[in-house]
Amino acid sequence: MRSLLTAATISLAFTLLLTPVFIRLFEKLGWGQVIRTPDDATNPSHHAKRGTPTMGGLIFILGTVVGYLIGTLTGGAPPTMSGLLVIWMMVGLGVVGFIDDYMKVRSQRSLGLSGWRKVIGQIVVAVPFGVVALLIPNERGETPATAYVSLFRDIEWLNFMALGGVIGLVLYLAFISFQAVAWSNATNLTDGLDGLATGAGIFTISAYSLVTFWQFQQRCSTDALVPAYEAACYTTRDPMDLTIIAASFVGALVGFLWWNAPKAKIFMGDVGSMAIGGVIVAMAVLSHTELLAVIIAGVFIIAPGSVILQRYYFKATGGKRLFLMSPFHHHLEMRGWPEVTIVVRMWIIAGMLAVVGVGLFYVAWLAAV
Repeated sequence: MRSLLTAATISLAFTLLLTPVFIRLFEKLGWGQVIRTPDDATNPSHHAKRGTPTMGGLIFILGTVVGYLIGTLTGGAPPTMSGLLVIWMMVGLGVVGFIDDYMKVRSQRSLGLSGWRKVIGQIVVAVPFGVVALLIPNERGETPATAYVSLFRDIEWLNFMALGGVIGLVLYLAFISFQAVAWSNATNLTDGLDGLATGAGIFTISAYSLVTFWQFQQRCSTDALVPAYEAACYTTRDPMDLTIIAASFVGALVGFLWWNAPKAKIFMGDVGSMAIGGVIVAMAVLSHTELLAVIIAGVFIIAPGSVILQRYYFKATGGKRLFLMSPFHHHLEMRGWPEVTIVVRMWIIAGMLAVVGVGLFYVAWLAAV
């Protein structure tokens, strides 16, 4: 517990106190937000944000790593493979976002990595994660991930390895890659208003910290379990360490939100939004709740869902638009909703979905007892 509190506190202090220093540094480096020209299909009110320091995701990535390492090392519980895998996904997808951001800033255009290059970068990060998570056990033979598709825990009849070793591994890695691409792009599309993705990320990852902490309390390896509860225990490897890294990430996001809330002094950029997606993927896979993530992180599905609906509706109707602008939060802007109103209401939706997801997780445990 000491590691948990230390990690969260240090991450919070890092981003809350040091973000102004990074803002000045980014201003000197010329890392200002690039906004599309008025001729493009964009909200005219966003042009006032041009030049605001961006790539702020680097700050909460650093804050998370610092808080996690100090918390675990000073708390007498050294980092585990599970915690390091979360950092890998966070940093790896953050690097893809950083390259995208840097290309935009350097060329002063809103075009960074092409869609397929971005996807390739996301897959390059996801595949090593999947290989290590599935194939490297600890001294007890436990691996951070399994080859099963999971909801509240592994679904026994959805085992990739049932199709054979090679085919199963390929399909498993494809599934991991799909999640990495889907969630990192979903969080990227959600990051369109000041503080929107940051606040939503706080609710989402906080929910995952509760899930993994409960898994720690009900882990199968403990001697403290009541015999009647043994059938409902969890085989998640390193659940407490997953809780610590999640708490560290939430603490870093909370400190960053102080400066990112409307009107933002700094933007997280693609480096930050994709890092949030990376943490969601890693927590879902390592806590064996991949399908449950659709509910817990459901707020991040609204933006890409609206983009997909807009595109297909446009094609099906010969040029008509379902929304005034996509993603959906920009549609609400075009309808005249104030930015702060949209952001706060999206936070409320994120909180409700997170609560529903955790509630369903707990009900599933009760049903298994």
